[in-house]
This record gives sequence, C-alpha cells and structure tokens, in this order.
Amino acid sequence: MTKDNAKKISIGVTGMHCASCALTIERSLSHAKGVKSANVNFANEHANIEFDPAKTNETELMKAVKKTGYGVIEATENNKELEVGEAKKGIATAKFKVIGMHSPHCAGIVSRALSKVKGIVKYDVDFPNERATITFNTAIIDANKIIKAIKNSGYEAFEEKEEFVDREKKAREHEINALKIKFVVGAILSIPIFIGSFPEFFGFAPQILQNPFLLLVLATPVQFYVGWQFYRGAWIALRNFTADMNTLIAVGTSAAYIYSAAVVFVPQIFAEQAKLYFDTAAIIITLIVLGRLFEAIVKGKTSEAIKKLIGLQAKTARILRNGKEVEIPIEQVKIGDIVVVRPGEKIPVDGIVVSGFSAVDEKVITGESMPVDKKAGDVVIGATLNKSGLLKFRATKIGKDTMLMQIIKIVEEAQASKAPIQRLADIVSGYFVPAVIAIAIIAFALWMLLGFSFLFALAIFIAVAIIAFALWMLLGFSFLFALAIFIAVLIIACPCALGLATPTAIMVGSGKAAEHGILIKSAEALETAHKLTTIVFDKTGTLTKGEPAVTDIVAVKGIGENELLRIAAIAEYASEHPLGEAIIKKARQRKLRISEAKNFEALPGMGVKAFYRQKILVGNKLLMDKNRINFAHLENKIAEIENQGKTAMRVAYAGKAIGIIAVADTLKEYSKEAVGMLHKLGKEVAIITGDNERVGKAIAKSLGIDVVLANVLPAQKANEVKKLQALSKKVAFVGDGINDAPALAQADIGIAIGSGTDIAMETGNIVLIKDDLRDVVTAIDLSAYTIRKIKQNLFWAFIYNTVGIPIAAGILYAPFGILLNPMIAAAAMAFSSISVVGNSLLMRTYKAKIK
Repeated sequence: MTKDNAKKISIGVTGMHCASCALTIERSLSHAKGVKSANVNFANEHANIEFDPAKTNETELMKAVKKTGYGVIEATENNKELEVGEAKKGIATAKFKVIGMHSPHCAGIVSRALSKVKGIVKYDVDFPNERATITFNTAIIDANKIIKAIKNSGYEAFEEKEEFVDREKKAREHEINALKIKFVVGAILSIPIFIGSFPEFFGFAPQILQNPFLLLVLATPVQFYVGWQFYRGAWIALRNFTADMNTLIAVGTSAAYIYSAAVVFVPQIFAEQAKLYFDTAAIIITLIVLGRLFEAIVKGKTSEAIKKLIGLQAKTARILRNGKEVEIPIEQVKIGDIVVVRPGEKIPVDGIVVSGFSAVDEKVITGESMPVDKKAGDVVIGATLNKSGLLKFRATKIGKDTMLMQIIKIVEEAQASKAPIQRLADIVSGYFVPAVIAIAIIAFALWMLLGFSFLFALAIFIAVAIIAFALWMLLGFSFLFALAIFIAVLIIACPCALGLATPTAIMVGSGKAAEHGILIKSAEALETAHKLTTIVFDKTGTLTKGEPAVTDIVAVKGIGENELLRIAAIAEYASEHPLGEAIIKKARQRKLRISEAKNFEALPGMGVKAFYRQKILVGNKLLMDKNRINFAHLENKIAEIENQGKTAMRVAYAGKAIGIIAVADTLKEYSKEAVGMLHKLGKEVAIITGDNERVGKAIAKSLGIDVVLANVLPAQKANEVKKLQALSKKVAFVGDGINDAPALAQADIGIAIGSGTDIAMETGNIVLIKDDLRDVVTAIDLSAYTIRKIKQNLFWAFIYNTVGIPIAAGILYAPFGILLNPMIAAAAMAFSSISVVGNSLLMRTYKAKIK
C-alpha cells in the first residue's frame, strides 16, 4: 500500500478503563485486513487508524473495535472527506439523527436496512449518539429516501445540517451522568451495610441492619448494578485472552461477596471463621466508581484547548447577495462570497480583504496581543475579531480548510499520537495482569528462598496476591486474614495511573502550545524538542524578513547606474526570487523602462539568465565562474559590501562584467533575542544560506550565531542537516520556503514558520503561527516542561504499584503489625489516577518565559 492511497480515520472508543484496554483494541485493529497502522490513545479515548480503502472501510474497522467488546462513537476522516473524483461522481456525505436506538442491536437493524438501499456507498450507524453517517450517490438517491428507509426499519430520522458536532463532549457527559447515578446508589446502600457490619465502631446500629440476609439484599445491587461495568470489562478481557483492571476488581470483590453469601446460607461450614465481607465488596466498588467519576471529569479538562478552539468559531456570516446583505449559517458560506464584517464582530471564515480598513485582533489564533491593521489585499483569518472599521472580504477558505479547523485537526492528531516514552508504560501495563500464572510458579519458589524481601522484586505482578494468600495460610494465619490480603493485593494492583501518565501530559502540553500559537503535530515531536542540541535557521524569510532592498549600485566605467539597474531588471522581470523583486522595485522607483527579455531561466542557487539583444547574467560568483566572466577588478568592492552583511549581485552583459548591485535584507525584530535565549538553553545555533561565507559570517556576527553554513544550494540544505546529524547532534531546522521542505523533513525536528509556504508547514513537525522566532524557544521549553511532568507522573505511578502491592501483601505485618485494609486499597487505587491527571492539569498554569 502506498502513501498516496492510504487513508486515515479517528474512531472514538467507549469503555476503555486502562492501558490494557487500549492495547487489546490496538492488537485487534493491527490484525485487521488492510490496516497499515493503528494507535489507540487511552487518555483521549480515540483509535487513529491508517488503512488501504481498497481493502477495508470505516464500517469494517468499527466492527473490529466492537468485536473486542468496546463501543464506538463515530469515525471521522483525518484527510478530506471526499476526493475530487468522488465529488465529480456526485458522491455526498450526510449525517442523520436516528431516534429510538438504545443498543447495538438497534444499530444492527438500521445498518441492515441501509445495506439494502441502492446508491448508499458506505454507512456508519452510531447508537450511543443516535446518529448515522452515510455516504451516497446523489444521482441514485437523496436524503429524503434515506430517511424513509430508516423510518421503514422502525426508527424516526432527520438530517443533521450541523457540520461540526462535539461528540466527545456528549459522550463524556453521558459517562459522567451514569457514574454519578451509580455512585449515589452505591453510597446510599454502602452506608447502612458499613454501619450494620461494625456496630461496635459506631456505638449504635439497629438490630435489623445487623441481619445477614438484609446485608446480602443491600450488597447485591451494589455488586451487580453499580459494579456491573467491572464484570463486563472482565468478560471483554477474557474474550480477548487477556486481563485488566476490571479483572482484578471483579475477582477481588466477587471473592468477598461470594464468601459472605456462602456464610449467610451455610454458616455451619465456616464455624468460627464465619465473618461477613459485604462491607468490603460494597465500599470497594463504590470508591472505585467515585474514582472513575473524578477521573472522567478531570480527563475532560485535559482537552479544554480543543474545546476553546471549537468555541471560537462564528455561527453566522453576513454576505452580499444581489447587492444586499444576507445573514446565513457559516456552513452555507461558499468560496468567492463577499463577506461583510462590522466592528466588534468575529470574522467567520478565511479570506482576502477587497475593501475597508480596520484593526483585527488575531490573538486567538496567533497569540499576538497587538491588533493587526488590515486593508485591501490583506489576508484575514476566521475566528479573529474585527475591532474598529468595516471590512469586506472575499472568502477563500471555508469549513475544514480554514486555519482554525486546520489548527484543531493538528492539535487533535498530536493529542491522539503516542510519545516514545509512553511505549514502556504501555508494555508494562499490557503485561501487568496477564503474567499471573507464569510468574506465580516462579514467585512461590523464590518466596520460600528469599522471604519477605522478594515482594519488592516481583511486586508488579498480580501473582503476589495468590502467593500472599497461600503463604499466610501456610504460616498458620486464618483463612479470613489471607482473604483480606488477597483482596487488597488484587484491588491495589491496577495499573491505571501508569496508563494515564504520558497521554494526559501530552494532551495538556500540545493544547497549551496551541494557545501560544505553536502547533506541535505529534507527541514524538513534543518529546524530542527538548533533546535538540543544534538549531539551524534558514536566512532569507526566517532570520530576515524576506523583503530585501537595493542599497548600492556599482557600475563599471562606461555604464551608468541607471543603465546597470535597467539591464538587471530586464533579466529579473520574470523572477519570483526576493532579490530579483528588490531590483525590479528599485528600477520602478527610478521610473526606468523595463523591456521584455527572452529565454528567461532561473538557475537555483546561482541566479538568472535571459536574452535582451545580448545574454544577461545576474547572480553570484558561482554563476559568473561557470560562464567565465571575470570580476577580479571588482573583488575589493564586493568584499567591502559582503563584509557589511549585504548580498552582492554580479551583473554581466554580452559576456562582460558591467557592475554590482548590493541588496540587503532586514533582520526580523526578535531574531537576535531568540538566538540569545537559545544560547541560554545551551543550544548551538547555525545559519544556512546560499550567500557566500563573508555575507553569512557578517550576519552571524550581528546575531551572535555560532556556525555558518554558506554557499549552500537549495537542494543541498538537507545534506547539510545530515552532516550535522552524523556528528551525533540532534538537529532542528527552522525555515519557511518550498525549498526548505527537504531539510525540514530530514531534521530531527522541522520547525516551519506560519507566514511561509503551505508545503513548508505541511512538512514541519512544529508550526509557528506567529512570525516570532522566540516561539522556537517556547516550543523547546514547553517540551522540557512536558517531559518533566511525564517523568513525575511515571515516577508516582511506578512507586504506587511497586510499594503499594507489597504493603497490601502483608510485608509490614510481621515486623510492624501493619496490614492494609482492602477498602483503603480501593481508595488508594481510585485516587492514584486522579493524582496523575491532576498533576498533568497543573501544566495549564504554564507561562511562556518570553512574554
């Protein structure tokens, strides 16, 4: 499968509760036909899949997820929804609200009905959100016929016109409400169970609450209604030949419940050991549900950056139709429409101003606090705020193509991706529980040899629960004592915090970067940025403004300045290079007549040649040497110009040197400050330029740059990056042009300037929306800050499991008489995840050091 025909989609997944769940789904998708890669992110509950559309489709991939036992929300394409070819065929995609679906069975009925309808290309029926997304051939069928087909299957339906629906928000609210109800039910029933189980502790307890049969009645709904999700999760894990945290909770609480129920019905079998553990099972389940409720709430906050971005979008637009202003929903704006924006209103879509003058606040997109003046010909960005005057602009980008939606897409993809540091945590989490049987045999033998200290070495495996149970029985302790340890170890052994440690920090970090006008495209880029040792800046358009101006005109004897300038302008007239544009601009300022040249040819890295009565050459030393043009008599003047950091453009006509035109570019406002800040971070800074070494060194000296890479042709930039990497350097390349794309791709981190070309921005790992090089520093600093948070999270998660399990297993009982109550273990397990997510949320207070 080639990259050209590969397709990417993101599927929302419900029902995941730990990294083991994510790995189970990932394995299922990876083995599905046509799938190139699958990445399941537990923290944001999404599966990101790259596949061959010729071999499979969204419906089949969603079925693969459902087969593992988990629910799906909706599949959304990461690339454009329809290819041009499909559009020509009359293919359209629409969303339909389907009322009355309450289970996968209902969705199956609707799916079967749709599969029989001629003209439907593909469909996705999502019962949790009661929605069907359908792609169909408009030449064969329309939306009304689809609605009729759904109604005939027994469900009401109507077409949704809204282009963007916050599916995650609705799914999250549904999950939170369900957990709230279950917690309330669990708490109401657990309180009387606890009072009835420990009357001596409270000093009072109605006799009826101490009745074993009443305690059984109260505990049963908690066990099988409030705790049903754990049984369901355990069954899903079993079906997929694995085990996860649900397995641990289900086994642990079931052991307590079943033992207690046996005591109630056949107490004579247990004699003096006839003690009830209904309180343990009920309170463990209730506490864990409370933990999941808190976790669901705080996990929702980790993606607040996306929600803020979505909220920025205007709902309506005012456009000119037949000379009149008409207000329409933003979804109905078309490319080419003239949009009218009054002071105080949001600009609805991207476009180019055709009339008017105003200051526009672009802070929400670029992070720049000062409003930017806009006049005819200037670009305006959707979601920004028109501050003062009336603007009319032509819509150029709408819907998914606007800068806001592209930013949302990039941030979503970054949050869904996995950092390399996460792989270790995923591996540990994935094999944490399934290793029980194999390790249990080894553990038992070593336990007998090494005693209590063994638990510290093999505490990460749930086998310790079985060993601890058997050991305490062998040492002569009661069955109840061993049972309490067994339950405590099972409950505290869940690796949830481990699975959340990395993705939650990545989500907040990438969102925070977006708030500062920095788009980090992947978790790997966010992790790698702080490891960079060398930052290579392209000169033109990156360190400089890319708006050069002519400063000196040096003509040989017998050629006037204006004639030299006119000949150079004739050659450069068809050129798009900034240096050529500077020459044309100067010629026009002097009102010189620029004739049309023939046989124009741009020579990358050298200059241009053209023919006007005679051959004209304008360019650098390499071009002149190649054509054997002698500039020896002008070398001293060239050296003088270049030592000032100016570019000396050599001009030859009819095979002879006729003069030099010096062009200088203005350095960007914060170039020097950015270089200084990078030095403070201990980074080496380099400049890469097509100019000769004298010019490069002059600019490097003015900025304090360490390394000069001069005389580099555009095609050689990537090779220069390779040379630095061969010296074991981690290299970032910062550029803005089309010819920077190979170097951006070659570098460990490619950083594209947002004011540059689309190709550069697509190639870069990081995109700086503002034209401010200090954001390179912020990106590196934010990367380091995110990694610190990830390491803190991983430390606490590993410590929690490594220390918690031995204590639960009773390692402190013999020397100190300390034993961990299973209910305390449940509380600790529940709140370990919250502590990790809470630590990640502290990243929202991050402030860029440059502001």
